[in-house]
Amino acid sequence: MKLKSEFLNEIKERGFIYQSIDIEDLDKIILKNKISGYIGFDITSDSLHIGSLIQLMLLHWLDFYGHQSIALVGGGTTLIGDPSGKDQTRKILSKNEIDKNINNIKKTFERFINLKKNSLIINNYDWLSKLNYIDFLREFGSKITLNRMLTFESVKNRLDREQPLSILEFNYMLLQAYDFVHLNKNFNCILQMGGSDQWGNILSGVDLIRKINKKTAFGITSPLITNSDGTKMGKTADGAVWLNKDKISSLDFFQFWRNVDDNDVSRFLYLFTKLPLREIEKLSLLKNQEINEAKKILAYEVTKIVRGKEDADEAFEITNNIFRSKIVDQRLPHISENKSNLENDNFSLLDAIEKLNLVKTRSETKRLIKSNGVKVNDILYNNSNYSLKEFSDLKEIKIAIGKKKIGIVKIN
Repeated sequence: MKLKSEFLNEIKERGFIYQSIDIEDLDKIILKNKISGYIGFDITSDSLHIGSLIQLMLLHWLDFYGHQSIALVGGGTTLIGDPSGKDQTRKILSKNEIDKNINNIKKTFERFINLKKNSLIINNYDWLSKLNYIDFLREFGSKITLNRMLTFESVKNRLDREQPLSILEFNYMLLQAYDFVHLNKNFNCILQMGGSDQWGNILSGVDLIRKINKKTAFGITSPLITNSDGTKMGKTADGAVWLNKDKISSLDFFQFWRNVDDNDVSRFLYLFTKLPLREIEKLSLLKNQEINEAKKILAYEVTKIVRGKEDADEAFEITNNIFRSKIVDQRLPHISENKSNLENDNFSLLDAIEKLNLVKTRSETKRLIKSNGVKVNDILYNNSNYSLKEFSDLKEIKIAIGKKKIGIVKIN
């Protein structure tokens, strides 16, 4: 199916579309008119992680082609909790916690959509907090059936596992559908986008708009993005890969993308960069050692989008210094330690890795050392006593954890 509008053709070619509602009709509308579309974001943390990156890129492309992108932050719905794709009830946050999270996350949205022109960040607390529950049930309660809710995968999965699904969470689906109705009525928003786990919620919103507003609305879901090994995108052994700089350094962010599996490179270039499609096609042909060049471009381009060009340039330069020029870059994480502490074995490799925050626990560090995962000054470290005494006459020690994490101990 060939789509004619620039926005829909772009996201189709890049692999963003998994499911859609009446996309050919939407295509005809977009060819003639500018539209408004939205994606909702839970505000359960003070930063989004790369699991949200595909949704942010969708908003970016909608904005890029001159349409209005609405980033809907769930100040109201986060007070309840979205059951979609979750095995357990989420922790309930206070309104103050949610408001702090929203302020932190706004900076991320500004990198993807142009708030100075047409696009918006809107908080659904603004209208959900004013709802009268009896009036809400009278107007909307009869429009969405429990029968249909029970067919949604997010609900079925919880019930199949005999895991509790509270009335609190059940109401989330009603409220999300109501969000779409509100945005349709007040902002002429005709498109909701989201991950594939949001399909049922989007269908409910489209149906409710037809019944309440007597208008036509549309929906698009993106595929669930997993790594080639089947693990969920955005999670690593060290935890989430956050978008905010205060949660993970730009160097570590860059290194995450630099070290993705070879099989993921082409797909990630299409989804997470703004490189022209023809350029990505050429990069996708690279194999074996040459694919490392494509990984560097992926890491640079994603870091530039999320953190800015300055951070991307710096991360690229530091990485080159470490791995190509073998230069100890002074911008790496570093600590200082007295020479006497190394000489007297009062400061070990375990202490150094802990203070540099390269590994979460000492037991994990010991495991890495045993499995040849730690280098000191580019040489595999395998001493069982974890001593750094032999390095005490040096000015600095470089400690590398695999290919991803490096820190410097300066000796004084």
